[in-house]
Amino acid sequence: MSFLKKCFIVLISLLFLQCGNENQFLIEKGSVGSLNKQTSILELNTIFKMDSIASNFPDEAEKDKIFSLDKEAYVIFSKEGKKMLEIVPTNQNDSLSKIRSIQIFDSNYITDKGISLKSTFKDINENYIVNKVETTLTSATLFIDELNATISIDKKQLGLNTFSRDEVSIDQIPDIAKIKYFTIWFN
Repeated sequence: MSFLKKCFIVLISLLFLQCGNENQFLIEKGSVGSLNKQTSILELNTIFKMDSIASNFPDEAEKDKIFSLDKEAYVIFSKEGKKMLEIVPTNQNDSLSKIRSIQIFDSNYITDKGISLKSTFKDINENYIVNKVETTLTSATLFIDELNATISIDKKQLGLNTFSRDEVSIDQIPDIAKIKYFTIWFN
């Protein structure tokens, strides 16, 4: 095989490898990296075999409480120990359950329009339609139907009292406000 052919094969192989790595962190409606609406909790060990998975299961005393704050969740840590994702199943205590939501903690996860945890409100507003804004005691939550996502911005970023009940409109959010939480919903 000629040198030129070898170089071409190596170049094509690297291109495919790079595309695979990009998809590993791509956020779309109904998927986060290699996780999608069809992924079961049982598959997490295979998908994240190079990473670490921790789970928090409610203890026996908490299981019977109707308003328990504890929920079953699977937290994915990179091999370096960095928290990447928190995955909540649709059905508690069921390994065949599908995924209800994924909260993103790693800024490597990014949408095809460039939105990640490093983005500002201006970036979000220029690339997606904010369908609704809801106010909690500590944040303003943006609903992005195109991604089936919620993005929370801390009220401190808005110049408001952290524990106020004041409603926040989209016009009140400064362009430089940073993302606090980014969650993709699979329902």
